Amino acid sequence: MAAESRDVSRVVLPSRRAGRRRDRRGRGLRGPLLPSTLPAVRTRAERFDEAVLSAVERLEKHLGRELDGVEFAVEEVPPSAPAPWEQGAVPLGRYFPADGPAGLSHRIVVYRRPVVGRAEGDAEIAALVRDVLVEQIAHLLGRDPGDIDPSYRD
Repeated sequence: MAAESRDVSRVVLPSRRAGRRRDRRGRGLRGPLLPSTLPAVRTRAERFDEAVLSAVERLEKHLGRELDGVEFAVEEVPPSAPAPWEQGAVPLGRYFPADGPAGLSHRIVVYRRPVVGRAEGDAEIAALVRDVLVEQIAHLLGRDPGDIDPSYRD
């Protein structure tokens, strides 16, 4: 019987680093749920850009030619030197008027990180982006935000 018993100290276990991928707790191999070639894989910044683009398209349909020549942009954060009227406040967006001699057109910028920081979820982000754009377009056109978009929230 002694010949049939195995010496546990001599059993060699396979190395965990022998080219196997991680399979923690038997749940299967880790990896992406969707390949990166499918359109469902988008970064948060890309989803934010799409929210801005869809809000701009909706407002352009409503306002027509009033927004011709206006540039819309997305930046991560506002510049470090805020405008004098914004001391102590973090702007969500800003309107830059056209500069005649330099040839720059009107420009409206939405700041991604402050907007995302104040909203929870994609629906709130889209609503806040729309409101920021409505406020800046109202400033550009010298009108009330409620005139620009009746669904504007104060």
